[in-house]
Amino acid sequence: MSKNVTNNKHTIADKMAKLDESVEWFYSEDFVIDQALDKYKTASLLAEEISKDLEQLKNEVEVLEDFTKD
Repeated sequence: MSKNVTNNKHTIADKMAKLDESVEWFYSEDFVIDQALDKYKTASLLAEEISKDLEQLKNEVEVLEDFTKD
């Protein structure tokens, strides 16, 4: 039933690692104000994807729980 919840062939863990890298960029020496808005938008979309993936995973778990009840 579960497909390891992926979009674009990336797992939730992969996406979270990428989001973490994006957030770290804002605190790094590589930070450039001219790139900040684009980086923020990209990170925001990634966070939305992760949220949707987690919601889908939660739904799958609830279905499995219902299926395995007495």
